[in-house]
Amino acid sequence: MKRNLSTISIILTLLVVIFTSGCVPTPQRPAPEAEDPIFLPPTLAPTIAPTSAVTPTPEGGADQQDCVNNLLFSSDLSVPDGTIFEPGATIDKQWQVENNGTCNWDERYSLRLVAGDTLGADQEQALFPARSGSQAVIQIKFTAPQETGSHRSAWQAFGPDGRPFGDPFYLEIMVANP
Repeated sequence: MKRNLSTISIILTLLVVIFTSGCVPTPQRPAPEAEDPIFLPPTLAPTIAPTSAVTPTPEGGADQQDCVNNLLFSSDLSVPDGTIFEPGATIDKQWQVENNGTCNWDERYSLRLVAGDTLGADQEQALFPARSGSQAVIQIKFTAPQETGSHRSAWQAFGPDGRPFGDPFYLEIMVANP
C-alpha cells in the first residue's frame, strides 16, 4: 500500500507541475498613447520602388510627369558580338531589356542611334511599349555594309521630353568576304 501511495503522490506532483508550468504571468504593456502610430503588419513589397510618387490618371495609367524613365539592358538575344556576316547580309538583332523606371513606355518613346553606323536602319525607331517593371524585346533589322571589317551601331532610349535614359545597347559585327 505504501508503494501505491508513493506512486500516486509522484503522479499527483507531476500533474501539478505540468499544469502550473503553463501559468506564467504575461508582462503587462502600457496602453498606447493617442500619438502612437497603429501597427500595420508588413505586406508584400513591390519589386521596383518608385523614386517619386505616381498618381493614377483617370485612364488608370501613371502620371507621366511625376515618373522616372529608366531602361536596364539584360542580354543579347540574337547576333552575339563579333558575329561574321557577308556584305549586304540581313541582320535581325534582338536585345532583352527591362523597363525598371516608374514610367510606362508608350508611342511617345523612341530609340535613337547614338554612335556608329545605322547599318541600313532608320536613325530613330519606335520603342516597344512596356509597363513599368516589365521586360521587353527590342528588335532592329540591319544590313551588313559592303565595307569589310568591324562595324558597331549603338542605340539608346529617349523619352517624350527628348532626353536619353537608361543603358545604351549596341550591335557589333564583322563583315568579311566569303
